[in-house]
Amino acid sequence: MNQTQSVEPIVRMENISKRFPGVIANESVDLTLMQGEVLALLGENGAGKSTLMNMLAGLYRPDSGSIHIRGTHANIQSPQDSMALGIGMVHQEFMLVGNMTVAENIVLGMKDLPFVPDIDSINARIIELSDRYGLKVDPQAVIHDLSVGEQQRVEILKLVYRGADILILDEPTAVLTPGESHELNNIVKIMLSEGKSAIFITHKMDEVIEFSDKVQVLRRGKTVNICNTADVTPKDLANMMVGRDVLFSLDRCPYNPGGVKLKVEQVTVNNPLGGRPLLDDVSLEIHRGEILGIAGVAGNGQQQLAEVITGLVRCDRGNIYIDGMDKTNNTPLSFIKAGVSHIPADRGAMGIVGDMSVGENLAMKKYRTKEISKGVVIKKNFLRMFADKLIDTFSIKTPDQGTSVKYLSGGNIQKTILAREIDSCGGILIAVYPSRGLDVGATEAVRQNIIAQRDQGNAVLLVSEELEELQMVADRIAVMFEGKIMGTRNVKDTNTEELGLMMAGAVSRGA
Repeated sequence: MNQTQSVEPIVRMENISKRFPGVIANESVDLTLMQGEVLALLGENGAGKSTLMNMLAGLYRPDSGSIHIRGTHANIQSPQDSMALGIGMVHQEFMLVGNMTVAENIVLGMKDLPFVPDIDSINARIIELSDRYGLKVDPQAVIHDLSVGEQQRVEILKLVYRGADILILDEPTAVLTPGESHELNNIVKIMLSEGKSAIFITHKMDEVIEFSDKVQVLRRGKTVNICNTADVTPKDLANMMVGRDVLFSLDRCPYNPGGVKLKVEQVTVNNPLGGRPLLDDVSLEIHRGEILGIAGVAGNGQQQLAEVITGLVRCDRGNIYIDGMDKTNNTPLSFIKAGVSHIPADRGAMGIVGDMSVGENLAMKKYRTKEISKGVVIKKNFLRMFADKLIDTFSIKTPDQGTSVKYLSGGNIQKTILAREIDSCGGILIAVYPSRGLDVGATEAVRQNIIAQRDQGNAVLLVSEELEELQMVADRIAVMFEGKIMGTRNVKDTNTEELGLMMAGAVSRGA
């Protein structure tokens, strides 16, 4: 990375504190960012990283402390104030309007546009910036026609078009192929050469080493370490984050699969909006005692595959078998009774009931059992004991089990879902992005639990955007692109390059 170009920090946050009901999100946090520097912000889920950055981006206001931009005190009360200071944030969930063009999204909401914008000059400026930074994208393309990687380029273009020179990137490579991640690194380097600066939040240790100049580690709302990236290893960083040694390899029983537990045969799901099918003639088998990983950039049919197998989406053609019994287009309850557990991609919309307590969400699949209910009467003592056990086993951080689950951090919501689904697993576990957005400690726990399910003889379908995770956890990997299976490989017989090519649409040389 470049040498810093100024002795005065471009961003200085001093003694920042932020509290929410029952939670201290940030406590007396200091942060500095120099011009031309990349700062990586690390921490466990709920450590306060996003809260700190949301205050810099104008989404929250600090309860105490001060923010200085280029040496001047800044009173940031809104995202507009932040952007006026040259600060822009690319969120993990992109903020684009799907049925509008790239150009329309980039200028949407800009106050200095004329009543009738000059589309030609806007397009020309976008093309100029695209060429300058390697952010190749067609200004007239409609957002919903773009890949996830292209949409991220639009988000970055939106910021530089508006003059941002301080970029905040939240999990920037979470939805990218290995090739796109490499391209993003090159884009950041070009921006740094022009004096721009960046802060990025990530849980990928290798990317911290590759991307950043400096690392700041938060734990429980406080800074525990600030160091130069060149002076630390991924293991050092992981230990700082969680306060203990973290395993970078996982113990597992030898691969010895049993009979076929789940079979998907030539399944097609048509797109209700027309165009290519969401799933196109997909066939696969998962054996007892096996983890089949599904690789691919988000939006290529992985989520629909999981939802077909769990009864949430009907297939238009093909069949699904569990233990040889045809379960095609059965109800979700029928799949649950057949032993299928599901960790969904959208944990907020499908995995929890936000207004219910942590304990009630953990017991969701127990309400029909005699363990927890007697007729319509809930056995509250059993519910409390059951919930406390799972909270302890899965290290769910919550004030108490009666807290509404919506108030937990994203990582602890994911742990709540994971705990419920693993506890209720009756032979098949469908896990869709189970470690997305989780810190290294929580990710370690998720992976260990998934491997434990496999070692107990269950069949596991693991959907992940991270090839490293699939190569570490899965026994076989199938790659999806545009709703099709491009190839299936034994983990020991493939590599990142081959899998990355298949993720981009190349056909595997073998199964």
